[in-house]
Amino acid sequence: MKMRATFCKYDLIFKQASGTSRGVLKTKTSYFIKITENNRVGYGECGLLKGLSYDDVPDYEDKLSWACNHIHLGLESLWSDLLHFPSIQFGLEQAFLSLQSSHPFMLFPSPFISAQTPIPINGLIWMGDQNFMSQQIGAILNNGFNCVKMKIGAIDVDQELALLRSIRQQYPEEVIELRVDANGAFDLKTAYKVMESLQEIGVHSIEQPLPVQSINDLATLCADAPIPVALDESLIGCLTVAQKEHLLDTVKPQYIILKPSFIGGFKGSDQWIQLADSRGIGWWATSALESNIGLNAIAQWVFLKNTILPQGLGTGSLYTNNIPAPLKVQKGTLAYDSKALWNTKIIDDLCM
Repeated sequence: MKMRATFCKYDLIFKQASGTSRGVLKTKTSYFIKITENNRVGYGECGLLKGLSYDDVPDYEDKLSWACNHIHLGLESLWSDLLHFPSIQFGLEQAFLSLQSSHPFMLFPSPFISAQTPIPINGLIWMGDQNFMSQQIGAILNNGFNCVKMKIGAIDVDQELALLRSIRQQYPEEVIELRVDANGAFDLKTAYKVMESLQEIGVHSIEQPLPVQSINDLATLCADAPIPVALDESLIGCLTVAQKEHLLDTVKPQYIILKPSFIGGFKGSDQWIQLADSRGIGWWATSALESNIGLNAIAQWVFLKNTILPQGLGTGSLYTNNIPAPLKVQKGTLAYDSKALWNTKIIDDLCM
């Protein structure tokens, strides 16, 4: 039986609307790729975020259809041909690894699965009014997280700082690490002011304080940052090694955030890691709101990196209709419950 590939569109539904500085999310579209060959099957997820992904373009489904129709070309050739479609690159990487594995969801064998060794992750506080954010903080701290990430820049910044102070008053830095994510919400002057307050509170780092296009201001900020700066959205659209080198050498951030769906999957992420390591720049990985298919792939990949920093992989419980999987969040970690089972009926029914 020759290799065959199909894809299907799937709308993930948030349990509750989730706020970011770019608006409120109620649903999130993903595309699943399914490869079959000689009674074997492989699954992958192309995680697209409307308005943010580099490959959020009108002909996206046409390009995905082309990839499936040319699956015989193999991963290396397809990956190169799809340079401008990083989420499809990542979906294909997953699907080919899945097809070749002894189990379709054991992409990178490691103690993460065999010994159920968990991955430290951060708890995520979504934007909203003060009461909503306070409720989330309480739930996260009660669930054993020792790293908390709060999205800021949507409500009055003084209220957001007050929430962070309330955490710090209860939990010192050696107990709870605080991170914030501004999603490019500030200008240079405001960012300095906010970051000085964050320094006083004892915040670990701030993600993307300035918009992507403010590259010179980002460089100025990173050179004299009150707290470390982590670039996130700035990585999107840097497709070549030369572009990646230019960004890192110009801005000189303290950290970068790796979202494989946005930056060319495992191969693209590994390029960033190599460049960051050689420059003394730290990194951690986060999901881009994928379903459990993509989340599982990122978790298995990052486990092998032996990084001690908490990762951003706690998004599996956001949806009412996620793909049933053995992944579970417990005591501030992401773990793989080998006693639980995958259920791919949704994908199999859609990807005919």
